[in-house]
Amino acid sequence: MKLKQLFLGLIMCLAFTSNAQNKSKEVLFTINDKPYYTDEFIRVYNKNLDLVKDESQKDLNQYLELYIGYKLKVNKANKLGLQDGQQYLSELKTYRTQLSKNYTTDSKVTKELVDEGYKRLQKEVNASHILILVDENASPADTLAAYNKTKAIRERIMKGEDFGTVAAEVSQDPSAKENKGNLGYFTSFRMVYAFENGAYNTPVGTISNPVRTRFGYHLIKVNDIRANRGEVAVAHIMILKQKDNEEVTTAKTTIEDIYKKLQQGEKFEELAKQFSEDKSSASKGGVLNRFGSGQLSSEEFENKAFSLTKENPVSEPFETQFGWHIVKLIEKFPIKSYEDSRIELENKIGKDDRSRLITNSLTEKLRKKYPVKRDAKLYSSIVKLVTNDFYEAKWSLPADAKKYSATLFNVGTRNLTGTTFLDYIYSQQKSGIAIKPIEKLVEKLFENFADEHRNQYNNENLENEFPEFASVMEEYRDGLLLFDLMDKEIWQRSKTDSVGLKAFYETQKNKYQWKTRVTSEIYSSRDKETMNKVLAMLKKGKTPKDVKDKFNTEEVLNVMLYEGTYEEGDSALPQGTKMELGLSEITNKGEYYFITKVNKVLPAGPKSLEECKGKLVNDYQQYLEQNWVDELKKEFTVKVNQDVFETIKKQIKK
Repeated sequence: MKLKQLFLGLIMCLAFTSNAQNKSKEVLFTINDKPYYTDEFIRVYNKNLDLVKDESQKDLNQYLELYIGYKLKVNKANKLGLQDGQQYLSELKTYRTQLSKNYTTDSKVTKELVDEGYKRLQKEVNASHILILVDENASPADTLAAYNKTKAIRERIMKGEDFGTVAAEVSQDPSAKENKGNLGYFTSFRMVYAFENGAYNTPVGTISNPVRTRFGYHLIKVNDIRANRGEVAVAHIMILKQKDNEEVTTAKTTIEDIYKKLQQGEKFEELAKQFSEDKSSASKGGVLNRFGSGQLSSEEFENKAFSLTKENPVSEPFETQFGWHIVKLIEKFPIKSYEDSRIELENKIGKDDRSRLITNSLTEKLRKKYPVKRDAKLYSSIVKLVTNDFYEAKWSLPADAKKYSATLFNVGTRNLTGTTFLDYIYSQQKSGIAIKPIEKLVEKLFENFADEHRNQYNNENLENEFPEFASVMEEYRDGLLLFDLMDKEIWQRSKTDSVGLKAFYETQKNKYQWKTRVTSEIYSSRDKETMNKVLAMLKKGKTPKDVKDKFNTEEVLNVMLYEGTYEEGDSALPQGTKMELGLSEITNKGEYYFITKVNKVLPAGPKSLEECKGKLVNDYQQYLEQNWVDELKKEFTVKVNQDVFETIKKQIKK
């Protein structure tokens, strides 16, 4: 996969040269009468000048040969039908989906949301809330009732009742009975977007007006705002809290005994494995996933973790609602810079309620771009077919649905029929849309239906509307085909064609030569006196084992020894090593001293096929490719317009 990514990356160097240019173009050459134009060739050549290291490839005659070779391979791939392969089609579709995002989203709105999200990330809000549930698809009457109820609750608080007491009494968030509606600290992307807006736009100490989310209506009280503490990674040891007093005392005694062990120098990780009752982290030495404010169920635990420093990395024992803990700091992670956060924030926005703003913005643009004029008579007849059974998912398509197959409206050049719209209505019965009366429901479904087809048509029409998009897709398409073709015709063949590889080796083996080599023992140490003793031992005929036994122990390695066969000039050989049998004197480089003992000298000579196989296969691939291009020139008819090419050469040299 990495090879394919690299290959396509090089191909895309061509792709991004295809941005809009309005210069006139002429046919430079044809392959089986298919034309290739001057403007594309010039752009590709100019773009790649700085990337090409081989000076011969900067020569226009040579470059034209390379370019024709590239286009010949693409033609061959198409001739073999590689463009119909399922893996190819899947990869091409995936790439198009990614590329199209630059054209099918509102970049201005996206940037505004990224800016807003990053700005909010700098702060953490502590807020409490009261929730009155109402479904987002509820009827207008139910929605109004929930709103009025929320307003009445706000009036009670504004007249002096305590927010937390009222929350425990009336909030339909189940946790309010225990936490009095307090959600702790949080920052952007931790709550649904509408709630986040309410929290960040409400001053400290005040209470918001009713805020609508998909869960219902909220009253939000902002208790505090502070700087974002980032994230922290810690390990902990936990002893679970029990209910009766005797076991509480036992848990406290246990954690204090563990703390004493830490103070005596015992390892935190080992104590966590042995004693911690948090089974999910004990086996990992107590290590927890990194977290930020509001991500754990215990604010006290979070505060203790964030209070740790490099100078004081381990907490004293402390108690939370879960038990007794000792926490050890691993690392703190401050907020990333805007640029480092941007991609991550864009991804979060795509998965967040915020994405609706981007979608809605694009939808509004597409409504203006592709206005819809529907057939009023056909639409009216369709509305009469839909009954209240829709709300219970019991509505059926009429038996004569084909009767409504006339065009209902157009999007660009696409015709949408009444039958297609009826099918869409049928498919939406379980979508939760509960708008009443039925006429308004069908109108809403029609809006959604038209918007879906506007988006589809816009996406499918990108190649026609944006020349640069079409160019990039064409180059990527060719690149994928070329990779599959090269793999099939060259790369796999060069690895499996043992007869051809051996024959190629016999004609080229003078290129693959060893320099003089030596089989050596190389000793090194930072202590010169030790090396003097090693040299004395070697002069007496002692073995490498004798040397290691003399100077090294399990705890201390005073002398390093590495053995092998090295070619003249190899960087592993100490400087000044002579390519002859015998024992060198002590040499020095930096902080190390070296002794080299040459046990065998291998004269210069040809490498065997196995010894040069890596380089040989690479050269064989190039050989096959060059001969293959020559064969392709015989298979396809290539005609170059020499007069046009001479004009190009003059134009580029100016």
